[in-house]
Amino acid sequence: MAGNKKAMAKLNWGIIGGGEGSQIGPAHRLGAGLDGLYQFKAGALDHRPEEGKRYGQELGLDADRAYGNWQEMLEGESKREDRIDLVTVATPNSTHFEITKAFLKAGFHVLCEKPMTMTVAEGEEIVKLAKSTSRICAVNYGYTGYSLVRHMRAMVARGDLGKIRLVKCEFAHGHHADAADADNPRVRWRYDPAQAGVSAQFADCGIHAMHMASFVTGQEVTKLSADIVSCIASRELEDDALVNFRMDGGTVGRLWTSSVAIGNQHGLSIQVFGEKGGLRWAQEQPNQLYYMPLNERLQVIERGEGNLSPEADRTSRVTVGHAEGMPLAFANIYKDIAEAITAEKEDRTMDPAANLYPRAEDGLRSMAAVSAVAESGAADAAWVDARPPMFR
Repeated sequence: MAGNKKAMAKLNWGIIGGGEGSQIGPAHRLGAGLDGLYQFKAGALDHRPEEGKRYGQELGLDADRAYGNWQEMLEGESKREDRIDLVTVATPNSTHFEITKAFLKAGFHVLCEKPMTMTVAEGEEIVKLAKSTSRICAVNYGYTGYSLVRHMRAMVARGDLGKIRLVKCEFAHGHHADAADADNPRVRWRYDPAQAGVSAQFADCGIHAMHMASFVTGQEVTKLSADIVSCIASRELEDDALVNFRMDGGTVGRLWTSSVAIGNQHGLSIQVFGEKGGLRWAQEQPNQLYYMPLNERLQVIERGEGNLSPEADRTSRVTVGHAEGMPLAFANIYKDIAEAITAEKEDRTMDPAANLYPRAEDGLRSMAAVSAVAESGAADAAWVDARPPMFR
């Protein structure tokens, strides 16, 4: 009987980064807290130790678990019997590898913001470490948490579209189109190789679109050709990229990503075309999925309709007709991870509809794609292998 169902103990959660004024911090705190599956217990929230401690306590952390930096947090949590079960890494890109590696080695589960690492070699090390420690290393491709994105994946997997011929994805915005922003520190670092690595716009946004193409189709990218450009000439790294790619199931891929597309706000969208139909979804209108069966009329699938697919039904939070947004998509990633951690603790098989959170392998494939885009762009769009060496 439902009344006798044992309540699941809450997991302890902590975050590194995401401090006051952070763009991503509130989304993570909302996502982790939404379902009551986690308790916010620890944090190292700012690169300024005293500010991080102050803000952590303001958010409700005990003084001894509002840490000045991640090293203090690792040492402190490692000694506790009630240590955190999951740590989220939401720090600048160049620090992701060091922090993720340290917490995995200490036996913690990790959810890392993208990009997971700065190099392919670092990504391969994280994949191997997660496997050897039997710890979860998830990567926050949070847009895959949207209910209708998961329904797209389910439709493709069950053959509703037949063999997938083509996938077209975009992540193009216009928020870095003003050349006068060249010295704005919130913008400048993204185009500085010393801080961003070998790629700017593709590494920042394009990998979201490419990962979504793989997530929805169930296929991985094998090779690509990239035309990259700095439309604002003072930038060392690209602010626009057009990428053609091929996938291991035979699907052809087209991807455009840009930060100078004035008039575009967020700009993430995906279209999938198969032998028997096509699908179209946009992040700014996440409640509708457009489905055109071959030789039939266009259908609009609404989020929240009953009995769509287990993957969609599990991740739909409010009734049909009401908007769901990014923090709820993040919450679905956190919900998946909670199910995986709890299933391990209870020695049972996890719900297959929850087994969709992005893994370290996904983060590694993205870094290999970033490297391939930079290589291809420097070679006049030559086709290059986009697979990590360990997956070739």
